[in-house]
Amino acid sequence: MELSDLQTFAAVARAGGITRAAAELNTVQSNVTQRVKALEAEIGTALFERHARGMALTGAGKRLLPYAQKLAALSREALLAARDDGEPKGPLAIGSMETTAAVRLPPLLADFHRNCPAVRLSLRTAPTADLVAGVLDGTLDGAFVAGPITHDDLMATSAFREELVLVSARRWASLAELRAGTPESGPTALVFRTGCTYRQRLEQVFTEFGWPSAARFELGTLDGMIGCVAADMGVTLLPRAVVECSAMSGSVSIHTLSPSHARVETLFIQRRAGHQTSALRSFVEGLMKDDEIIAA
Repeated sequence: MELSDLQTFAAVARAGGITRAAAELNTVQSNVTQRVKALEAEIGTALFERHARGMALTGAGKRLLPYAQKLAALSREALLAARDDGEPKGPLAIGSMETTAAVRLPPLLADFHRNCPAVRLSLRTAPTADLVAGVLDGTLDGAFVAGPITHDDLMATSAFREELVLVSARRWASLAELRAGTPESGPTALVFRTGCTYRQRLEQVFTEFGWPSAARFELGTLDGMIGCVAADMGVTLLPRAVVECSAMSGSVSIHTLSPSHARVETLFIQRRAGHQTSALRSFVEGLMKDDEIIAA
């Protein structure tokens, strides 16, 4: 069983299709298809079900995926460990929620780049669920995610405590006015895609307010989200610091929620086992030295 075939298989599972996996792996679609077919032939069963919207794992594929992820992560760690002579250098892949990347990370990343210029730092933004998967399969060295996170293979450090607020168009001066002035089904919920913890929290808020059947509208960017709120397309749930730092903060209303809905921790997660490179160790040390970082 070739490691490259397993890595390709894991990429297709993660991307949900050949085209997206090929783009992620920087190769042609035919190469991805060939490797998946070779692996299926070796195992003697189909690993994916093909359908119009992409590819889904079969039972055999679901059983194989955790092993493929662990082997891919172990292979990457082995390579980095062999090259690691104690000097922070080489690649470092960090993941983050878009809200955290927009407000919290720029000064941290700038300090790290100044202190460790030989490190090739890359940042990927995604929902929490995707970031957790990326750390587990080794495509990310660490990630900033919304807590709580409980997983035997991960260790987490509390990085920031955020206050989540409900954000509406300016004309809604209070939650009472918003609730009284919208249809019985409630306003449209403006959300990031599935896997976003803030989306889950907003759905809990809507259920408590009696709006479980409210319409959902997915957006891909933070600026787009706040812009649509300002245009009175719907409401969303975001960290207060993110909204207050936005150039459009004057065009929206911010509504305080109960502590049970408002409090959330941003965690920095990394794999519990395996080699921690000098680059990652320096990054974590830099986090802990920052005055705004809250140690767990």
